[in-house]
Amino acid sequence: MSACVPTRNTGNNHDTGIGAPEADPPGVDPRQLHAPPPGAGPGRFRIAGADFSASISVFLIALPLSLGIALATGAPLQAGLVAAAVGGLVVGRFGGAPLQVSGPAAGLTVVTADLIQQYGWRITCAITVLAGCAQLGLAALRVARSALAVSPAIVHGMLAGIGLTIALAQLHIVLGGTPQSSAPDNLIALPDQLTGLRADTLSVGVLCVAVLLVWPRIPGRAGRVLRRIPATLAAVGAATALTLIAGVRLPRVDLPSWSSHALPSLPEGPVLGLIAAVLTITLVGSVESLLSAVAVDKLVAARKAPAVRIPRARLDRELAGQGAANMVSGALGGLPITGVAVRSSANVAAGAVSRHSTMLHGFWVVLAALLLVPVLDLIPLAALAALVMFVGVKMVNIAHLRSVRRNRELLVYAVTSVSVVATGVLEGVVIGIGVAVAVALHRLTRTRITEERREGFHRVGVRGQLTFLAVPRLSRALGQVPAGSDCVVELDGSFMDHAAYEALHDWQASHVAQGGSVEFTGRAGGRISEPASETHGCCRPWTPWRNHHCEDRPHRATAHRLADGLSSFQRDTAPLVRDELARLAREGQQPSHAFLTCSDSRLVTSMITASGPGDLYTVRNMGNLVPLPGAESGDDSVAAAIEYAVDVLKVDSITVCGHSGCSAMQALLATPPTGAQTPLRRWLRHGRPSLERMRSRHRSWARISGRLPTDALEQLCLTNVVQQLEHLRAHESVARRLADGTLKLHGMYFHVGEAQAYLLAGSDEHAFDAVFDRVRPASSALVHARG
Repeated sequence: MSACVPTRNTGNNHDTGIGAPEADPPGVDPRQLHAPPPGAGPGRFRIAGADFSASISVFLIALPLSLGIALATGAPLQAGLVAAAVGGLVVGRFGGAPLQVSGPAAGLTVVTADLIQQYGWRITCAITVLAGCAQLGLAALRVARSALAVSPAIVHGMLAGIGLTIALAQLHIVLGGTPQSSAPDNLIALPDQLTGLRADTLSVGVLCVAVLLVWPRIPGRAGRVLRRIPATLAAVGAATALTLIAGVRLPRVDLPSWSSHALPSLPEGPVLGLIAAVLTITLVGSVESLLSAVAVDKLVAARKAPAVRIPRARLDRELAGQGAANMVSGALGGLPITGVAVRSSANVAAGAVSRHSTMLHGFWVVLAALLLVPVLDLIPLAALAALVMFVGVKMVNIAHLRSVRRNRELLVYAVTSVSVVATGVLEGVVIGIGVAVAVALHRLTRTRITEERREGFHRVGVRGQLTFLAVPRLSRALGQVPAGSDCVVELDGSFMDHAAYEALHDWQASHVAQGGSVEFTGRAGGRISEPASETHGCCRPWTPWRNHHCEDRPHRATAHRLADGLSSFQRDTAPLVRDELARLAREGQQPSHAFLTCSDSRLVTSMITASGPGDLYTVRNMGNLVPLPGAESGDDSVAAAIEYAVDVLKVDSITVCGHSGCSAMQALLATPPTGAQTPLRRWLRHGRPSLERMRSRHRSWARISGRLPTDALEQLCLTNVVQQLEHLRAHESVARRLADGTLKLHGMYFHVGEAQAYLLAGSDEHAFDAVFDRVRPASSALVHARG
């Protein structure tokens, strides 16, 4: 018996809008799915093999980076190891993002270096402790999500400015010199440094950067084997080996005895300066950690992992974990701690399934700091400087640049980046926030008003927000419309204040009294009702395409509705999607899902799946039918589309989607099998097996959300989804991928009248007609039907 359960979007989906499964996937032991991740069960401490291997990978990345960041800040090198160990053990245990890895990060390098120069190392440790206390206070106030309200352009601009500052400072060490106290000074001193560079340190730095660039791109089987070693470890190892073999005498890592390790002292200095220092570390570290936690959630949702549920990040708990770790790290003489995107992404990619991988990586750092000091002392400082310089350059992310440019926030990004480099992190962020506010106010008050005469009527166009500031220009444009003429006022904006409304209403009354006519339209040409109380907003998001009876809409004789829609697309939508479509044109389509559904005009696939260009490979036909192989009789279009999606596009899943009130199913019920073979009859014969399945006494009826279908038509629509999935399995390319375990099939039913999607929840090894008891009605994803 088949069962369909309703789905509602209860969380953020990071794929095509279909989401992540909530019910038990067939073939997976429910105890494995709903139990805590391996090692998290009460009473016993068990570590999954995936966590163990992931912890080794993260440790090998974290070890050289921690030393390099400590070098870049001017702190004792042990401080980087202390922060890495505390970040792994404390945040790993108490944080709210199980797979996020915390430790010393490049994002706080510039701030920490400034504090060390101004206050000294021991007072900087005390500031770190106070910053941890502040983070605990913010977590107690549950304001973690407020940090996500900061404009991405400001955050990415801040990180880019920090990256450039780091790169400029470390470049001096790679060239054999000493960095200055600020980024502008480093930039000014660079020409003199280039004239007196040291060939030995430069060679080490160039080798290190070359390995970092080439390592991920080594082709073939050798590349797959070598890439198991992190590029950072390979680069530092190659540089160290080169200096040892060549006998080059260079400054190297010098880890003093732990007995002489510096601990914090009581803060001294101006109170306001100390408060500003604490706030800077608190805010920068918190924002970076929380954004990293959100990014890790996206990585976890996107990866193809075993059926082990990883809980989403609890941001307030994560902020509390970061605060506790900063208190411990500062008290033990370590660097400030934050969530680190590089190590976290490596942890997810390595297959970690619980917080044990993060904690184990901290344990490995402790062992290395105690037992591998002689080995670490062989690393040349130029190699660590080149490594951190490379990380700094990568913080200027090209993808972020494209994103802020696409959202017209490049000015905010650029000003923030330059300000951070020129003045410092806190000052640069404040300047960036000021520019972002100014840009927002400019957009709010910028309104373009045009007046033109067209054939038979006058048109007044208003683009942008219509506020009292635009009323003088609006009145001037409306005053140019001749008395007694027909006028169309096109409003293209999302906000109109009371002053603008009164101006429009008064002019309309006056113009109509003089024998003229006024029609208000939206940007797609759709007529706007008079007062807001009379407006029907039931279909407002789909106004350009709506075909309903919410209001009487006389057809405009001046243009074809489809042409109006195309014009609206070119004017409003094309500029926003042009860059993305250009990328898809260059790279070709790479959809992860194939979606086979009916050609019914009421079924808008992009709307019900929240998908966009390049997400779904869509196949539509009357009745969402899948002809059996060999039954096409000259029409191979569906079989060809399936073969192309499976063998060429390599989609991960195929969904067959039916819907209520399907005209094809109505015709199937009403049309006898005999009679003249019209094109419609010949096509509907592929649905006959669905009709026979429904009428069979050996098949249980499908159920929808625990109830029987309301009538025979709904029963046939549901049964047809199940039957067409079986037809789909009969295709050779689909059967092969199912046997390999690289393809999944889904069933879906959309009730048009309810605007409600239902997902097929039953399957077994041989057919799509089994029922599982653990189906959850609140599921927000397709439940996999195992092949």
